[in-house]
Amino acid sequence: MDLFILKTWIDAKFNTGDETGASMVEYGLLLALIAVIAIVAVKALGTSVSTKFSSVNSSLN
Repeated sequence: MDLFILKTWIDAKFNTGDETGASMVEYGLLLALIAVIAIVAVKALGTSVSTKFSSVNSSLN
């Protein structure tokens, strides 16, 4: 087997230098993490904020 063909096959099989698609995956994971944190924060603070708005509304009326 020609060494050039072997080198080409190894480079194609285990190409570690090409990371062009990694940034899109990282942005997607970061966006998903931010969305999960926002949903948890809204669920945790939702009733508290609703209670405050209700108390302000009743005091204005």
